Amino acid sequence: MPYNIPATRVLMNNLRQVMAEDGDTRSRLDHVVRLIASAMVADVCSIYVRETDGALLLIATEGLKPEAVNKTRLAAHEGLVGFVARTAEPIAIEDAPRHPAFSYRPETGEDPFHAFLGVPILRTGGVTGVLVVQNRTERAYGEEEIDTLQTISMVLAEIVHTLEAAPAAQQAPERRVRGPGGGNLKGRIFCEGLGFGRAVLHDPVVPAAKFFAADMTAESERLSEGLIGLRASIDRMMLIDGAALGGDPRDVMEAYRLLADDPSWAEKLHEGIRSGLSAEASVDRARREHRARLMNARDPYLRERLHDLEDLDNRLLRVLGGEEGKPKIKGDRSVLVARRLGPAELLEYGKSGLRGLLMEEAAASSHAAIVARALGIPAIGGIENLTTRIEQGDYIIVDAEEGTVHVRPDNVVYDAYKARVGLRSERQARYAALKGLPAQTLDGTHVSLMLNAGLDLDLDMLDQAGADGVGLFRTEFQFLVSETLPRLDDQITLYQRVLERAAGRPVVFRTLDLGGDKVLPALNLQREENPALGWRSIRFALDHKGLFRRQLRALVRAAGDGPLTVMFPMVTVPAEYHAAKALLLEEIAWSARQTGKQPSKLEVGVMLETPALGFSIQDLVGEVDFLSVGTNDLLQFFFAADRMTPSVSERYDLVDPAALRYLKMVADTCKAGKIRLSVCGEATASPPVALCFAALGYNSLSMAASAIGPVKQALRGVDLNAFRAGLFERMDKPNGSFRNQVLALAAEHGIDTADS
Repeated sequence: MPYNIPATRVLMNNLRQVMAEDGDTRSRLDHVVRLIASAMVADVCSIYVRETDGALLLIATEGLKPEAVNKTRLAAHEGLVGFVARTAEPIAIEDAPRHPAFSYRPETGEDPFHAFLGVPILRTGGVTGVLVVQNRTERAYGEEEIDTLQTISMVLAEIVHTLEAAPAAQQAPERRVRGPGGGNLKGRIFCEGLGFGRAVLHDPVVPAAKFFAADMTAESERLSEGLIGLRASIDRMMLIDGAALGGDPRDVMEAYRLLADDPSWAEKLHEGIRSGLSAEASVDRARREHRARLMNARDPYLRERLHDLEDLDNRLLRVLGGEEGKPKIKGDRSVLVARRLGPAELLEYGKSGLRGLLMEEAAASSHAAIVARALGIPAIGGIENLTTRIEQGDYIIVDAEEGTVHVRPDNVVYDAYKARVGLRSERQARYAALKGLPAQTLDGTHVSLMLNAGLDLDLDMLDQAGADGVGLFRTEFQFLVSETLPRLDDQITLYQRVLERAAGRPVVFRTLDLGGDKVLPALNLQREENPALGWRSIRFALDHKGLFRRQLRALVRAAGDGPLTVMFPMVTVPAEYHAAKALLLEEIAWSARQTGKQPSKLEVGVMLETPALGFSIQDLVGEVDFLSVGTNDLLQFFFAADRMTPSVSERYDLVDPAALRYLKMVADTCKAGKIRLSVCGEATASPPVALCFAALGYNSLSMAASAIGPVKQALRGVDLNAFRAGLFERMDKPNGSFRNQVLALAAEHGIDTADS
């Protein structure tokens, strides 16, 4: 019997009724397999669910022996069912017993069945089961039948999920919302702290109640309007200030826009509606398929395209959902879970008071991670398959002191978490008591402890943390959180507000540090094999003088006739510094002519992020006022270890004899040339590292607000001359783990290194 669209609609209507029924979930599954077998004229319909060990258990069937239910179990790679689960792709075979992957199970009574059609049951990016139909006669299943069964499997995923959730909810309704399989996940710490709350998924969630189309014509119109809205939003992202940017390549965004305009994608979505799905459910089905393919894709280009497709699916779901499509953040207890996240999105969430942030694809130096630190949200990233392991509403402990995520914790783990929160509160109280005191060592050395900032809200922490000023203000965030380039007046307003809120304390403005992992929404840099070593930071700024001069003009105008301190990032050779400083001096002269004002005091510095600059410092004597070490980039270039690659990013330690000897050489050269020294990298947040820099002669350390208390406590409790002597002795004769030697040295001086 040929299969057609009207038959699909009838089946979907029947499934809608089953979804709305009360009663036992298993009886609903039995009802579903009978419906499917009848509608598709199949002799067999079976549902297999994937267990925690990957095995596939038969949980419902029409046509096989009933006694096989909950007994027949296939290994993860066994049989045709295992083949479907492994590939996450449908498979249709005319004569199944002849297929090399066929596995015969006598207890099911499947001997007479030849035709086989199996599709994966997909949920949150992973295969959670397999749906199968079989016929006695050899026959070829058509594309419409395959498509229909895939649609049904999506609805089925929600019923199967309900089956898994029920026992756990009965066991511990307070903190466990579904069955076992959560456990502990490991990742990289982006912002230290402890948090607890219910998971809120950044990706839009389509409720089961909205799977079906009540009016297919209306749903089709909604989808068409949603696609128009999606394309319009992408077009807005494509608007670039050509004069400022110089007509840069836009290949990446053009390819993204082409995907959004692809008629085959739109037709696929409309097909879902014609089969009885709602607009949201049709998009969700496409998203599940894209995610499943992504998990198996090895080709980098294909993975990139699949990422783009999934992002388009998510964007379209939010357009269709309007306000309802936005995740519901409850300020009391919420943990945001995301595959990827932009800084603007995180800022919007942060206003609601998150208790934690988990990300699947990110680096500790990404701007999303930096925003998390600015917001003070305990954050962990780089967690593989995160979004396939956590469901909406799961209770989660974010242990961003150990880099561990506890999913659906039991009472023992939760009680231990509460005890640690108490201890952390006690430590914070001790640090708060120090905020009005100077960071002065026992032997009288004063070290300035400055704040790393990039957002207006960072400045709230100046007084709370007791910072001596702003040692690094990242000016690129104003660009990164907007879909268009900020106007000159917008930049002036921001910089004036920063200077006002600093209330006379020093502020070091770092000029635009774009490229690498920081790409403007309104400007897509050309793809590079190694962006960290490519067209970024001062290189990018000097090649875009219109954009660069506009920022320099804003900084000069914001300072008026007050002091101004500017720092240029990632300078490699002196010529880059001279060129950048010349542009700054031109803008100061222009401002003096136009407004009659110029900075009362100008200090111009350079960031040491490339090893080469360390050997050119003597060429900058008399030209540069200060040098600031950017530990993130310097460390990756010094050890040739990409900080965006987890397998090597933590393999090399800044507390290493070779790295410290290099930094000592830099310090000695700067001292001889009377160049002021500072550090503005994230590494100074660790007290042992901060002690090492202070011992080497770096008397200004800039860090996140949360680190100022612990570092100040360590500095106030150490005799720096004695610590320096011990450090240099160990640098001359390293033995084993050098960090452990430094930790032992700190312990000898009574410094608490428990969290280092």
